[in-house]
Amino acid sequence: MRNLVMLERLFNRFSDLLGWISATLFLLLVVNVTYDVIARYAFSSVSIALQEMEWHLFSTVFLLGVPYALKAGGHVRVDLIYERLSHRAQAIIDLLGTLFFLLPFCLLVFWYGIDFAKESYALGESSGDPGGLGYRWIIKAMIPVAFISMAISGIGLLLHSLNRIFNPQLMHGK
Repeated sequence: MRNLVMLERLFNRFSDLLGWISATLFLLLVVNVTYDVIARYAFSSVSIALQEMEWHLFSTVFLLGVPYALKAGGHVRVDLIYERLSHRAQAIIDLLGTLFFLLPFCLLVFWYGIDFAKESYALGESSGDPGGLGYRWIIKAMIPVAFISMAISGIGLLLHSLNRIFNPQLMHGK
């Protein structure tokens, strides 16, 4: 059963990496917004590309931050009820929610997101605004990347739930 704990830790490292990438991109977003505001108000210089980069970075921060939130327990559930349950009951709810809701939804969005990004790439889609960013497929490709990453983090949550059910003594030492 220790192998299950080690496997969970491996999946958690992946989620931690995504959290680090998301945090780093957030810092870049802050720098981008700060520069854009200073350039606009101090020098009357407006850049459509920088403004579009803001929502590209924000989207990526959000999309890559969600898998980390799953690992960290920051995802949505009814905590008022959930927190009053035993650790075993919580683990069973997380296990069932992951199997029947999270994983199927992630795989569905991943599957259709690939075509969404491929179509954008094939069309050579870019910004409709003059001076905007090209290669719109890159940000659209973040959708399937993020949802497969959520599925991977979901497997980590599934393993965590199994460990809480079958190895509760190992989980208290974490």
